[in-house]
Amino acid sequence: MNKYKTLAALVATALLATAGAASAQTAVTGGGASLPADLYKGQTDSILPANFSYAVTGSGTGKKAFLENNSALFSTTGTVHFAGSDSVLSGTELSTYNSTYNVSTDANRYGALVQIPSVATSVTIPFNKAGSAVDLSVTQICGIFSGKVTNWSQLAGLGRTGAIQVVYRGESSGTSELLTRFLTTACQPADVSGTNLKLTNGVPAFSVQSTFANLFTTVPSNFIAAPATGGSSLYNAVYAVDGRVGYVGPDVIPSLTDATKIAKVKGFSPDEVSVQATLETAAPPTGAAAENPANWVPVFGNPSAGYPIAGYTNFVFGQCYKNATVGANVRGFLTRHYGSTVVNGVEQGPNDAAIRAHKFIPLTKAWRDAVRTRFATATNAGAVNNPSTCSGIGRPL
Repeated sequence: MNKYKTLAALVATALLATAGAASAQTAVTGGGASLPADLYKGQTDSILPANFSYAVTGSGTGKKAFLENNSALFSTTGTVHFAGSDSVLSGTELSTYNSTYNVSTDANRYGALVQIPSVATSVTIPFNKAGSAVDLSVTQICGIFSGKVTNWSQLAGLGRTGAIQVVYRGESSGTSELLTRFLTTACQPADVSGTNLKLTNGVPAFSVQSTFANLFTTVPSNFIAAPATGGSSLYNAVYAVDGRVGYVGPDVIPSLTDATKIAKVKGFSPDEVSVQATLETAAPPTGAAAENPANWVPVFGNPSAGYPIAGYTNFVFGQCYKNATVGANVRGFLTRHYGSTVVNGVEQGPNDAAIRAHKFIPLTKAWRDAVRTRFATATNAGAVNNPSTCSGIGRPL
């Protein structure tokens, strides 16, 4: 009898091990941007499914981990299935990925790359200097972030004095990219003359950078890197010392409309109504334009409508996965996140309540429908794990 009990125990142990291995294989591994991290995982209202992991590394590392399928950057092993990034994929990144993993002659083909907006976001300007509401002009905000303005007394109309210290993100960050995209468009060379900004056409000028320090030949002496990765680290650093100013996503801000702590820019607060005016200027791509992943994430320089420092935080997925369960899980998430539900007679996205609770802005119905139709409707040739498009290819098991 003991022999049979022992055999049964061994069989049970083997079955459990097999089940555990299968479970590990079907987990969906990802990571990247810190700006939407709490929305994605770790909170009671987070939107990623239970079997999706999300390592908070910053957008630059997230993109690199996905593009190179390097799970060590997420402190794990196996395949990287997706990334979150506020930083859009560059033309070079897309070209390199396609030539490496999406060519017909490559035996290890991953298939197409999918880059889609997840939620819309503002980039806020928190500051730590007591006084009345602050409304920064373009010239003033360019002066602060170029290092040209180093004292609050240089900012006319604010009624403040004392040294300014700028806190910036030290790692490669999509939040930095969103800010510098605005600064590059809005700030003319005359606003930043005499600064340490790198030269463009022979004069100091802002440029679009995901690593903030790369703006400068030498980072100004009144600038300091946040002590750790993520928006909450920078936010806490701003309020640790009088006179500091920085830039963060909206999720860590107690009140987006408290202009005594979070600056208005060009007369607008970074609340949803204001940012929505900016975002509604761009429609989803159609026809041949929809074939290019770059066209699925609009970028905004210095828009004329609404709060100007705004954009999207994005998901990066593969279209094809050799693990069919992973592919089905990814497509299931896309179906839900970009789907529609009716609440009190109003059609909205299923995750809209959580998105708003984290101070982000849900996609419009037009954007949700466009993403769901192309990438989550299984019969569409562009959909995740479409059986014809992805036959025999995909990201590794």
